[in-house]
Amino acid sequence: MDNHNQLGQAGEKAAHDFLLSRGWIIRERNWRMGKLELDLVVEDPQNRVLHIVEVKTRSSIEHHDPMTAITLKKQRNLINAANGYVSYYKLQMAVVFDVVIVEGDMSTGFKIHYIPNAFYPRVRTFR
Repeated sequence: MDNHNQLGQAGEKAAHDFLLSRGWIIRERNWRMGKLELDLVVEDPQNRVLHIVEVKTRSSIEHHDPMTAITLKKQRNLINAANGYVSYYKLQMAVVFDVVIVEGDMSTGFKIHYIPNAFYPRVRTFR
């Protein structure tokens, strides 16, 4: 396996563990709907909120903001996949979109940057 793939998997595991430590329930890891994928689908049982969590792992964020990877196209894909997930499981709960940026590497450890409500679905209006 390539080094960047190993780093990505380790970062996703670090994000997973971070969210578990908050008392949240991990419903899915790498849930797929066709070509679309949700990194983590997490439930906050206290507030009955479904968190769709995109994980970005970088060895360093000193010279590059990982949030630039969350383009409008990526947001649309996440929203479409989340709609598919909610429909498939017939869920009746609020859905929010979070980002976890994992910085570091497997030898030195990771620093977690959690961004709640990182973006909101675009509202379409009809004229």
